[in-house]
Amino acid sequence: MLLAIDAGNTNIVFALVAQGGDAPVIRTRWRIATDARRTADEYAVWLHQLLALEGIERSAVSAVIISTVVPRALHNLEVLATKYFGVEPLVAGRPPMDWGITLDVPEPHTVGADRAVNAIAAHALHPGDKIVIDFGTATTFDVVDYSGAYKGGIIAPGINLSLDALVAAAAKLPRIAIAAPEKPGVIGRTTEDQMLIGIYWGYIAMIEGLVSRMRAEIGRPVKVVTTGGLASLFDKHTSVFDAIEPDLTITGLAMMHRRLPRT
Repeated sequence: MLLAIDAGNTNIVFALVAQGGDAPVIRTRWRIATDARRTADEYAVWLHQLLALEGIERSAVSAVIISTVVPRALHNLEVLATKYFGVEPLVAGRPPMDWGITLDVPEPHTVGADRAVNAIAAHALHPGDKIVIDFGTATTFDVVDYSGAYKGGIIAPGINLSLDALVAAAAKLPRIAIAAPEKPGVIGRTTEDQMLIGIYWGYIAMIEGLVSRMRAEIGRPVKVVTTGGLASLFDKHTSVFDAIEPDLTITGLAMMHRRLPRT
């Protein structure tokens, strides 16, 4: 099995992927808070316990592939692969793991690994032009054209980041949880309601507005593909999403691994 690791700014996702058959199948996935100081030994203890709970032997992992936007976390993830799984890890974007798609932007080396991997998966799963929205620490909007080329996009603060900044800067505002407002309308009667309305409906207005402008700029029919934990939350109150792919990054990593020639 393939151990695919997606190291983001907030969380690291570890997923076991069965590579047989026509398409990769995600067997199970686990999530841990990102901490660049966490050692390979700490990862190993945590993963060993989770593998045991699933009844999976450590020896079942025959390959490891890593995508990371946290450079300081990479070394310990590589040590995890070599020391505890006995395999040399592959790193997305580093030889021999070329992207396999064109990064058609002036500075392709600055494109986040997660965004490139998402583009790979979105193109494989959905034909035509696409806008890929990833709800993470930042919310990113990426344009992938009908040929699979990455054409650029938008980076906006993630909704939790926006809420944290609001609470930190305004002494009397309480900390609230992100949720879809239960009451109709956008005029809040309490401070908490007003905050939730501003964050939630404000974010939907941003999503719809930016997608509308991007569609007009692309000038062709476009499919909107979303990923990230909050995609389903926003989908309740907007019709802008055409598809939700919760495991888009992991799927992209598995697809990259499948491209490698077998020896």
